[in-house]
Parts: sequence; structure tokens; C-alpha cells
Amino acid sequence: MALGAAELIPIALVLIGGAISPGPSLAVVLRNTIAGGRARGIACSIGHGLGMGLYAFLAVSGIAFLKSSGKTFSTILEISGAFFLVWIAIMMLRSNGNRDGDGLQVQHSGKRDGFIEGFLIAFFNPKIFVFLTAIFSQFVVAGIPFADKIVLASLAFVIDTSWYLIVSIALSGTALLEALRHRGRLIDIIVAIILLGLAVAIFSKHLIY
Repeated sequence: MALGAAELIPIALVLIGGAISPGPSLAVVLRNTIAGGRARGIACSIGHGLGMGLYAFLAVSGIAFLKSSGKTFSTILEISGAFFLVWIAIMMLRSNGNRDGDGLQVQHSGKRDGFIEGFLIAFFNPKIFVFLTAIFSQFVVAGIPFADKIVLASLAFVIDTSWYLIVSIALSGTALLEALRHRGRLIDIIVAIILLGLAVAIFSKHLIY
């Protein structure tokens, strides 16, 4: 089954919302940009995007493997993913919108390469894997072609990298970025509503059928 726009558009919208929501990743990219200039910020952005893309590929592969166990397990996985979406949405609604730390201690060193730091902050944040698994579990089927796995991983990589490149190149030090950071609460609410809508659609599908 080749993924079409009907599947990719909602995934892309949620990934965009997740990327622009203020958090530890934004803090790390900004820190690297300030410390080492745009070149270091760009390297950090690409590293973070690669970490996100790798996580996405692992999430999709794992979901496809689990769904191959049968329809019952597939249904359980999808419903569990919907509950995860609800949980993530509730956490976002309860957030104060200022999550630069978000429980993660990121030690900055002038000797550390921005690319490595960007990759590590993405790859060692378990919330990213939970988020991606919850999203992709609704669209991935057993036996998904390898090409579709690459498409989903690439989508996550492109969206994530593009946003942080914008941050490091165009927005760092501007009033617009500060406005986005101060409106983190509003962004969280919008993304939470999208996640809740997706969860309701999933629950409705299984209740009807």
C-alpha cells in the first residue's frame, strides 16, 4: 500500500505542531546558534532532524512488526495509540507553555559538536518515540512497504530539520521567535486539540466497526 495525501497530510500537520512547540530541542538549537553562530546552529538542526528521522523509522518498523501479529493485536495497538494521544494532549493542556528544560538536563560545551548535540537531544528524548509511535500507529499497516517506511521517516526528518533551520538561520534573535516562545501555551492548546480530534476519530472507527 502506497501512502497517499490522505495519510500524509494529517501526519505532517501533527509533526509540524510538535516541532514548533517550545521544548528542550528548541533550547539546544538556540544555544548552539548563539555559542557557535549560524553554522553550528545549522549543524545542530540537521543532527536533530536525523535523530527524529531515525526514531520515526524505528517506530514505523516496530508498529508494522507488531501489527503483523494479527487483527486483534492491531486493534489493541491502535486503541493504545489513541490513549497515548489523549495523554499527550492532556499533558500539553496542563503545560504552562514554557518547557525549555522539560525535565532534561542538557550540558552545553564549547567543544561539543553541534551536530552531535542536536542528534543526542532528539534520540535520547523518550517522549519523541512515544509521540511518533502514537501518531504512526494509526496509519501504519502490517507489511508496509520499505519505501513507505522511508517516506514517513523522511517526512519526519524534513519537517523537523526545516523548522530548526528556520530557527537557527532566520528567527534566532528576532522578535518573532520570542513571540513564538511566549505563545508556547497557545501552540500547545492547538496541537492538543488536533491530537484529541485524531484520538476521537480512532475511537469512533473502532466503535462503528
